[in-house]
Amino acid sequence: MTEADRRSGIKKFIEKWSGYQKEIQGDQSYWSDMLQYVFGRMDSTDIIGPQKDVVVDGSVKHIDVYIPDTRVLIEQKSSDKDLDAKYRQSSGELLTPYEQAKRYADNLPTKEYPNWIITCNFRQIHIYDMNRRDQPRTEILLENLAKDYYLLDFLIDPNKVDIKRETEISIKAGDLVGELYEKLLAQYEDPSDPHTLHSLNVLCVRIVFCLYAEDAELFGKHLAFNDYLSRYSPDDIGYALSNLFEVLNTPLNERKKNLPPHLAAFPYVNGGLFEDDEIEIPLFTEEIKKLLIEEASSGFDWNEISPTIFGASFESTLNAETRRSGGMHYTPVENIHKVIDPLFMDELKDEYRRISLYKDLPTKKKRLIEFHDKIASLTFLDPAAGSGNFLTESYLSLRRLENEIIKGEIESGVFSFGQGQQLAGTQLIGAAINPIKVSINQFYGIEINDFAVSVAMTALWIAESQMQKLTEDIIKMQLEFLPLKAYKNIVCENALRYDWSKLVSPDKLTYIMGNPPFVGARQMDKDKTIPENMRHQKDDMALVFGKLKGLGNLDYVSAWYKKTADYIDNTNILCAFVSTNSITQGEQPGILWKLLSSKGIIINFAYRTFQWDSEARLKAHVHCVIIGFSKINNTTKKLYDTETVLVVDNINPYLLDAPDIYLENIESSICGAPQIKYGSFALDDGNYTISEEEYDQISKNDPSALAFLKPFIGAVELLHGKSRYCVWLKDVSPSAYSKCKTIIEKVKKVQEWRSKSERKNTLELAKTPALFAEIRQPSSDYLAIPTVSSERRDYIPIQYLTSDTIASNQLYVVTNATLSDFAILMSSVHMIWVKAIAGRLKSDFRYSSTIVYNNFPWPDLSSEQRESLEQSAIKIMNARALYPDCDLATLYDPITMPIELRKAHDENDKAVMKIYGYSSKMNNTAIASDLMNRYLVIVSS
Repeated sequence: MTEADRRSGIKKFIEKWSGYQKEIQGDQSYWSDMLQYVFGRMDSTDIIGPQKDVVVDGSVKHIDVYIPDTRVLIEQKSSDKDLDAKYRQSSGELLTPYEQAKRYADNLPTKEYPNWIITCNFRQIHIYDMNRRDQPRTEILLENLAKDYYLLDFLIDPNKVDIKRETEISIKAGDLVGELYEKLLAQYEDPSDPHTLHSLNVLCVRIVFCLYAEDAELFGKHLAFNDYLSRYSPDDIGYALSNLFEVLNTPLNERKKNLPPHLAAFPYVNGGLFEDDEIEIPLFTEEIKKLLIEEASSGFDWNEISPTIFGASFESTLNAETRRSGGMHYTPVENIHKVIDPLFMDELKDEYRRISLYKDLPTKKKRLIEFHDKIASLTFLDPAAGSGNFLTESYLSLRRLENEIIKGEIESGVFSFGQGQQLAGTQLIGAAINPIKVSINQFYGIEINDFAVSVAMTALWIAESQMQKLTEDIIKMQLEFLPLKAYKNIVCENALRYDWSKLVSPDKLTYIMGNPPFVGARQMDKDKTIPENMRHQKDDMALVFGKLKGLGNLDYVSAWYKKTADYIDNTNILCAFVSTNSITQGEQPGILWKLLSSKGIIINFAYRTFQWDSEARLKAHVHCVIIGFSKINNTTKKLYDTETVLVVDNINPYLLDAPDIYLENIESSICGAPQIKYGSFALDDGNYTISEEEYDQISKNDPSALAFLKPFIGAVELLHGKSRYCVWLKDVSPSAYSKCKTIIEKVKKVQEWRSKSERKNTLELAKTPALFAEIRQPSSDYLAIPTVSSERRDYIPIQYLTSDTIASNQLYVVTNATLSDFAILMSSVHMIWVKAIAGRLKSDFRYSSTIVYNNFPWPDLSSEQRESLEQSAIKIMNARALYPDCDLATLYDPITMPIELRKAHDENDKAVMKIYGYSSKMNNTAIASDLMNRYLVIVSS
């Protein structure tokens, strides 16, 4: 269901039910419509099922609505009933609607006890989470359903609510560990020592596992990590932890004979987690002991953490600068699913659904066993694993599916958990049959930070434990979890220098996915505070790409694409990465994707630009794309946009349903449009740039200097109406300014500054210190285009300037531009091209002469069309002139744009659209695709 479909459905639902009053006829229909209109479930009547009865005090009562799959009980009242008032029941009792529903719930079998109770009077919906009764109820008004509908997600998907709860708990857990980390770090003699940091990382990982193991009863029902530590004074806790780690690392038959009972009772855990006995444990204080025992242990339930989210939050204990410079960004669960669902989970779920519909029992059994074996044979690699978010969530998703398979196998008779039975495809553990086939050993990772590796492995162990408990609930048997199985599939290496096939051979791998570092082409190697092994990013790029033309313009993430393309050669491996959207904009597609295409890489699905947030406290607000690719040309390709999913024939490097094009920097327009170039560049150490304040001082102290100053406009000045000036001595005789003290002093300073440079070109320019380094000022009026403009604007504000106004290199200047040229550049058609092609500075448009302007497919104009555009251009200028007190930024802000200007632009847009042959029903994606087709026709002719 697209968001557009949902909005339309919600509107219909509100219109239908806003005036409804009766209870009896409308109870189930209301909720059936809710599922259908709001959540897109056409099988809504099947979801709700028949009316459910419950026996209360010997009398049969009818529950208005009960949804068995998600265990939701709904008490529906007529619209005139107050949901907080008490009403007399047939028994004579006075009960609120919630109390009435709760009484029904209390008389249901345990397995049918509701997770949520809803009371509703058509106008109001009150939601009670029965698993969190300490929390206030949630209230929704029918009129606010459009913004609050997500609060009812649990009607069809309880996991969404669980995820929200898990997120809160997991971030709190990360905060607790972060606080513990900082307090322990302060106890070390040298907090910056590498061995200190390694010791602390290992210590925190072990403590986290022990805290989880205690609440998950992995140590046993009557054995507590908390009780063990409480025996010791703060001075002795380090000693106690050291002894405990040694015990957890030692099999029972190899332990010392004289261990105290409270220590000997702990089980053998290892699997690699407690092997390193060289770590240094600092002296604990009373404050740290209290934090660990009272807050992190007794005061917190680790059972409910999400290992996916907690792993990211846990890793936030790393130095913030290291994380930022290394490009690590933490991934919320819903964004992980934007990668793994179209990559593999959607297809696997569809296959299971088809199998579950088989009527022939022998065939169904066979297919279930085959499918179970299939998912247990899949292998996954994340070559930028971080704290293991993608690996952990992929494992959890696969195990959830496996649990559904196990249910199906039990119902179909594949498994029967009777005494002494062992069936095909199972493993024998003691006297019990273990139906679990999916293993964390199917998941591989490469990560440069050793702490992140430890966190990732721990997250997977916790995920394995949690999923095993869910399987135990299904089979009604307890399975052994400890000792941990050795897990060496995540290696601490620089993925761009490491041979991936050493970890897992390509012929044994099924999927590659992940979220490689977000480091821009100009940011690499800039921060010297990050660790040595994470710093040589430009060297990494050179190693991966060799002497590729334009390499210096590629973002760091592009190296993972190239490395992956080489690794998957001659395989059917499917891949998907989260990336900064810049690799699909500006000049990067022409460099990166042209190379990848030559290696047979095909884009099979993609999410166009969306904002990427994180679960960690230090959030990453970046604009990303997701690209699914391989060497297999799928006949069905999916292109995900903000509100739609398109099934398309081709996805090109700009993530559009259009032919593959690779725009490159070119110096002149493919259509012969007027020449465009940067404005002039001073290279003056700021000496030739004059602020308004300095201009006023000069006018008072040395008015003769004003003759050599001209208005100086960059993007900021153009957009915000600010004033500044520059010293402009082009074509001015030295005799004219040689006696002007202010000007001569500035020329001398520029000469001195340029002379001290180590760059040959700058030293050469010291010979002509009176002139700008690069002079590109037009001799006639010109169009000025800001190099960067806010993404919020519907149009990039463009302005005619006179030749006496000096354009800086923060403007593009278009000489000899006609009014019709202005009209086209100020049109929505040109902006669609900009949005599809231009690079970004953060999220703002970075205009480009060589990529955006020179590759733009201008239309051939008849004299009538040219005249029409000239008239619409004049209307735009006249509309601006109505507001002389407003700068361009205000005029083109979507909130404050005057109605006259909006109308002038609408007329201009219609005129330009008509010239291109576009109808008003065409969306931006369709227009962008057509423009790319026009580009191909032009360059091919």
